[in-house]
Order: sequence, then structure tokens, then C-alpha cells
Amino acid sequence: MDPARWLRLSPHLDELLELDPSERGARLAEIAGDDAELATELTKMLALETGRDDFLAEPIVVPKALLREGSEIGPYRLEELLGEGGMGQVWRAVRADGLYQRRVALKLLRPGLTDQNLRLRFARERQILARLAHPHIAGLLDAGVSAEGVPYLALEYVEGEPITRYWKRLDVPLDARLRMFRQVCAAVSHAHANLVVHCDLKPSNILVTRDGQVRLLDFGIAKLLEAGAPRVDHTRTGARAFTLHYAAPEQIRGAPVTTMTDVYSLGVVLYELLTGTKPYRLKRQSDAEWEEAILSVDPVRPSQMLVRQAELESDRFQRQQLRRRARRLAGDLDNIVMRTLCKEPDARYPSVEALSEDLARHLDGRPVQARSQGLLYVARKFLRRHRWALAGSTAAVVFTAVAVGVTWRQSREAMDEARRTQAMRDFIASVFEKAAETRAGSAVDLRSLLDAAVERGDRELSREPAAQAELFGQVARLRMGLGDYGQALTLLERQRRLIERNADVPESLRIEAGALRGDVLRRTGDARACTAGMRPLIALAERRQATLPSPTAEFFSQLGRCERALGDVARARMLFARALALRQSVDTPGAAVAEIESRLDLATLQVDQGEFDDALRTYREARARLDAEVGPKHPLQVDIGRQIATVERRLGHPGRAERELVDTLTVAQDVHGPQHPITLAVRRELADALIDQSRWRDAALPLRTRHAELTVRLPANSPYLRDSHLVLARVEWQLGRLPAALSSLQSALSIDRHRGDPDAIAESLAAQAQVLHEAGRSAEARPLLDEARALRVDRHGAADGTVADVDRLMGEIDAALGEPRAVPELTRALHFLRLAYGMKDPRTRQAQLALARVQAAQGDPVALRLLDVIAASARHSGRAEPTAWRAAGYADAIRCAGRPRSSATRHLARLLDAVRDAQPDGGVVVRELERLQHQCQRPSVQIAMRDAASGP
Repeated sequence: MDPARWLRLSPHLDELLELDPSERGARLAEIAGDDAELATELTKMLALETGRDDFLAEPIVVPKALLREGSEIGPYRLEELLGEGGMGQVWRAVRADGLYQRRVALKLLRPGLTDQNLRLRFARERQILARLAHPHIAGLLDAGVSAEGVPYLALEYVEGEPITRYWKRLDVPLDARLRMFRQVCAAVSHAHANLVVHCDLKPSNILVTRDGQVRLLDFGIAKLLEAGAPRVDHTRTGARAFTLHYAAPEQIRGAPVTTMTDVYSLGVVLYELLTGTKPYRLKRQSDAEWEEAILSVDPVRPSQMLVRQAELESDRFQRQQLRRRARRLAGDLDNIVMRTLCKEPDARYPSVEALSEDLARHLDGRPVQARSQGLLYVARKFLRRHRWALAGSTAAVVFTAVAVGVTWRQSREAMDEARRTQAMRDFIASVFEKAAETRAGSAVDLRSLLDAAVERGDRELSREPAAQAELFGQVARLRMGLGDYGQALTLLERQRRLIERNADVPESLRIEAGALRGDVLRRTGDARACTAGMRPLIALAERRQATLPSPTAEFFSQLGRCERALGDVARARMLFARALALRQSVDTPGAAVAEIESRLDLATLQVDQGEFDDALRTYREARARLDAEVGPKHPLQVDIGRQIATVERRLGHPGRAERELVDTLTVAQDVHGPQHPITLAVRRELADALIDQSRWRDAALPLRTRHAELTVRLPANSPYLRDSHLVLARVEWQLGRLPAALSSLQSALSIDRHRGDPDAIAESLAAQAQVLHEAGRSAEARPLLDEARALRVDRHGAADGTVADVDRLMGEIDAALGEPRAVPELTRALHFLRLAYGMKDPRTRQAQLALARVQAAQGDPVALRLLDVIAASARHSGRAEPTAWRAAGYADAIRCAGRPRSSATRHLARLLDAVRDAQPDGGVVVRELERLQHQCQRPSVQIAMRDAASGP
């Protein structure tokens, strides 16, 4: 059969195969009316299928070997199958030969394939990718053939999602979508410049990473246009390799393809970007009908498609949104898209660069080449592009009334904004001038000056609520810079009440006020109030995101941080990504720093999900970029240092975290000052890193400095001051300063009782009981635990893990007091801790250790062997572990049984030396092992066993 005849027959055959057998006869009769010979041929082909249930039941190609997770292909180990098609498979893989660590997307020719055309295509893809090096193209990293003869390509691994899904999920603003689409055009243009036509452009081959960057994939059916020859090649070789819905008419016809073929496919993707659907409305989604539409049906204009969707939409708000979007597309964007979708290649854009340039013209407000350049059209574009300059000239306003009418509302808002800003500047300047006059050249206290500004605002701006609300926001922002979060929140509450009472307050101020108030609430630990105040403003922010991208991006960022604090990671990710897209859509001073801030927000979610390596890479890239933009002395540098230190601690590298925090503390002091809450937070984190290394003395200094600052700055019953008392008590306890530790714990308990938080009271009571027990005052500790347990049972129930942790400490204290109830208490505690936290949790292991030491001291050999198992866990984990050290010490003390020269005594001495080396500042474990060593010198077996079981 000749190719032309097959092209006529193939669509009808596809259509008939998709129909039920009962419907095929009627359709064949219709075809016979037009072409009887064609109907006869189709009938013969359909007969081949009838009665052949075993047709293709067995694979034509039997694979030589099965590929599965863990298999090695060349130097790579397969991790997960990402996708597969007729030509091969794509796996996520890692380098397995140890030369370097990198994750790749490994593309494999399916094992066992003998089709020479597919092998040639695979080789050609390697040749094509070797030509391409572009930031928006997933590049070729390696290529080869495995020992089993399987060809492979190692490509850059892109963790992202199809571009249309990304746009829909995050509701990316239109201008940001167009800028992102221009990244796609840049990648395709690079390929064309290297004589490569992609031939299969579609959303699944265009991924967007978490940071909003595009990556173009899959050059499997791309065509090389050899230099010196016409820039054409054939796509079809008897089997369809392209994706039908995005194919150009010349691909359907089997005609030569050119770079304009990619222009058409990009047009289909752009159509989906604008409308959420494809360009053709079909009755049946069959291949035959798709081919017919692509070849002969004119696509619906994007704006008209949205109007039709609006007519079918039942929700009023969604209907209005669709109509608004349709008006935005009508004109330039309609014409740009329709030109890309012309049936004849010569009628399309001559290149992808021309398409991208037209989109840039539209974004810049310039005339686009897809429309006729009439005088009225060019004039309207000129006037809109220069509307701010023309708005200042009365004569120009007269002659351009039509253009100004279109932008009248935006111009009025901008002028109102400018007047309000200028009025606020004049007011603040007058406050400073007045302060200089009244203080006769003496030093002016900034906080007093801010209080004076608020007082003057109350007197002079009482009849101008918008200006007064603006003043409260400005002073609150300055208060935040000084670390006065409480005073800032008071002002922002006044601002909120003003805004709610006055409908004429600008929408930009409403968005900014909501974001600022949410920021303060989050910083003061009330994320729930933050989201409650910000969520009602989401609709306003979404409506104004196109005209107010920067304030709206800040709003989404602050709301995302509050959602993250409440544990809603998915919602936080969506908000952070929307903020990033908005910040990428503007080009104003400070936009680069704002974009870096959004990338840092996304990196915090990577940390939350345990993606530590990716997060560290993001933080370090952000630091380098911030250095280049604004230098090392910037508040964001402090945030980056703190986040890096957090990741290093979670990775078990407290020394690295310490070095990072020392540098960060220097920057924080320079940027914020030594008494700012952020600086004090860095001091606390530095102390935590030192505590992780058991460097109690070094940790005590920053903690005491921070505590002194907090005592001066915060109310006596502040929860932050309470937490400071607790961490300081822990360090004092480790250093053996029991009176100081007990004093701090008593102060924390007083704050908890004043605030009335049952969980906090129970926590402080248990901590105080632990220290009293360490001091040998177990009888005083027992009543505190009774109160703590009652509070937690009332709040959580007797089976809760926090109650079981109190039971564990009660069992240890009762063992020290010689109470027989100790074993049942410890047994119950171990059971519920295992259910609540699992066996690897430190609380569960402490309960297991306490029960084993009591039972071992009573002569139970199984319990003694359990102590050995717990002690061995330190060797298996390869790191210091206090619970394992204590288990080894208890076992040695029981075995030595008063024999000073026993092997257990010698082992205990070596253990004590090792622990002293690991904890040179001493600590609870060192003191406990020293006590056990002393007991081994005592002559009585019973005394040694009893003391080993009952010690703190």
C-alpha cells in the first residue's frame, strides 16, 4: 500500500477500532457512500482482528533481563522507575562506583530490543543532547553501554512537575506564566540554534522545579538539521512517535518538519497556559477526530474559550473570574496564540525567538507583531506604556482621554498612594524636627521619639484614619526592628481596628497591615492568631496580586510561615511558591533579595521533610547570591546561618553548627544589636550546639548573657523567660550546681502557675523532681511527681506518653526509696512509652534501663544481660550515648560486687575514662559512674547491688 493511501485509511481505522462492533456497520456504510474501495479495505482489516484473541498475547520481544530497583547499569544503581515507553525506560539512579555522589535520570533502551531504527534513534538522542548546554534543558551527563549490552544515557535529574500542573496548582499570575513560558522558548531556541528540532513539545516534557525554574526534557524523537542542508527532516517512519494532541499538521500528514513545527507545539502549550484546555472542542476524543481537527478545523480563540467556560460555570465568583481573564486575553494574546497555531508553517512565527519577542512586547506594553500595526493600536500601546508620565501633563490628558479612561482607576490609586506616602514622610520629618527643638541638642532616645510620633498622630491625624493607620504601621515596623514586639503588636491592633471601621482605607494598606500583624504574631509564638487574622484577606490579596505583586508576595510569605508553624506543610508550600512566582514577575530595587527570601522559605520545608542535603545546597546558594547583591551584613544572612546550623545539628554535626552560629552571632550583633530578640535567639541556638557536645561550661556563658537580657526586656511572667529558666537549669544541673538549678526551676514553675498552663506546670514539676533525685533528695521529689501525674492524666488520660514518662521517673525514685511498687510502675511506663514513641526513643530506652537495673540488682540474669544489650548499642551506633554508658556502668557495678580487682571493676574504670574524655566538663553521667566506681570498692555484695539499683 502506498503511503498516501495509508494516510487516508489510518484515521478511519483508528476510529472504527474505538467503536463498539454494533456501531461499526453504520459507520462503514457512511464511508462506503464516499469511497466504496476504502470501505472494503477497512472491512478486510477489521476481519483480521475477529476471532484472534491471542493476537499479541505474547510479547514480540522477550527481554534479556529484568530491570529492577538495585540493579546496576554501568556505574549507576537503579533506585526507582520514573516512566517507560515503547523505546525504553527512565529510572532515577545514583552513581554506584564511589567516584562522586550524584542523582541522575538514567534513560535505557529496553533490554532485548533488536529494532535497528530504535537503536539509531537512541544513538541520535545522545548525539543531540551532547550538542545542548542550556540552564533550562536537562543536560547529558554521561552515556555508555552496560556489561549486558544495554545502552544508557545519564541525564540531569529534575525533581519537578509538568508546567501546566504547576500553573494550575499554584494559580500563577498571568504575567508570571508568560515569563516562565519565555524560559521554555529560550530552551527551544537554543536547541534550534544547534540545528535540533524537538518534535515532541508537551507539558510532561516541560517540568518546573520547586524554585520555579523550567527544565526541558526528552529529545528522544528530536531531529538533527545538518549544516548546509535544508532545515527539514521526517518525523514519521511508519510508526507514530510524537504525541498527537500537541502535533503540528505537517507531522500528521507525514510531511517534512521544520523549526516551525516546534512553534506550533509551543502554541498548544501556550493555549493551555491561558485557558486550561486544548484548542479544539471535539464531540469524541478519538485519534481520528483529533487528526481531522488538527488538519482542517480552526482552533477557538483563547478568550472565546474562556467565555464559553464562563457560560457553563455555575459558581458566580468563578464565572466572573473567567470573564475577567477572557478580557485580559482578548487582543494581543489571542493573536499571538492564533499565529502559532496556523495550519501552514509559513504563516506561523518564523522562529521561536520571534514568538518569545512578541510575548516580551506584550509584557512591556509594546505593539506585538501578531497584530496589524494600525495607528490607533500603536497609539493606544504608546499611551498605556507611558501612562504615568502622561498623567502629569494636563494637555496630554486632554488629547489621550480614551487611553486615560482605561487606566483611570489605577492612576488614581497610584496618586493616592503617592500623596499618602509623601504626607507620612512630612509627618515623620516634623516629629524629628520637633524633637530636635525641644531637646536642645541632647541625645534623642528612639523609643521615646516613636512614642511621641504616636501621640502626635492621635492629636493631628484623628480625622484622617487612613493616614493614622499608615502611621501605626510605620511605627510598628520600626518597633519590630528594635525588637519591641509587644509594643508593635499593640500598635498593629489599633491599626486593625481603624481599618475595619473605615471602608476608604486603600487595599494596599489592608494587605500590608495583615502581613505585618501576622509576622509579629508568629514571632511572638501565636501562629494560630496569625492565620485567623490573615485568612480572611486571601481573596483580596488574590484579586490584587497582578497590580500589587510585592505587597501580595509578602502577604503570602508571612501566611505561609504561620501555616508551617501550625504543621500544614502542603499549604505553606503552595503559599511560598506563589510568593516566589510573584517576586520573579517584578523587576524593582530589592526584588532579588525578596526572591532569595522566598527560596529560603521553600528550603525550610525541605528541612521539615528531612531533605537536608538539598536544603543545605539551597542555603549556601542563597548566601552566595545575597553576598553578591547586598553583602554579608544583611538580616537574611542571619536567617541563613541559623537554618544551616539547625540542619547541621539534625545531621549530628554540632561542631559545624557551632562554627556557623559563632559567625552568625557576629552578624546578628552588627545588624540587630546585642539585645535584639533575634540576636538572643542565636545565643540560645549556640548554647544548644554546645550542649550537644556536652560542653556545659561553654554553654553556660551565652545562656546566662541571654537570660540577663531577657530579664530586663520581658515581663516577669513571659513564656520566653520561663524557657530560659529551664534550659539554664539543665546546664547548671549538669555542672553540679544544684542550688542554682533548683532556683531556676522554681522560677519557671512560678511563671507556669501564674499562666495556668497544666502541661507547662507538669513539665517544670518533673524537671524539679529529677534534679532533687540527683541531689539525693528523692523523698522531696515524690510529691512533685504526684502533682505532675495528676495534671497530665486530667489533660491527656492515663495511657498518654507524657504520663508514662512521669511514671518512669516515679519508678526510679521509688526504687531509690526502697518501695516495692517501683517494678510495676516501671513496667507500666515502659509499656505505654513503647506504644507512644517506639523502642528507639530516648524516653523509652530510659524506662527500659531503669527496669532492667532494678531487676538485675534483684538477681535476674536476663535483666543483667539486657543491660549488656543496652550498653552495646553505643558501639553499634558509633556515637556517645548516655543511656548506654549508664547501662554499662550498672552492669559493671553489679558484677564487681565489692571485688576491687575484678574484670568488671577494670572495665568500669576504662568506661569512666572514656566518658570523661567525651565530656570533659563532667556532668550527670560522669558523676553517676564515679559513684558506681566508689561502690565497687565497698566490701558488701548486697550493698553494692542495692546501691547500683537505687542510685539516681
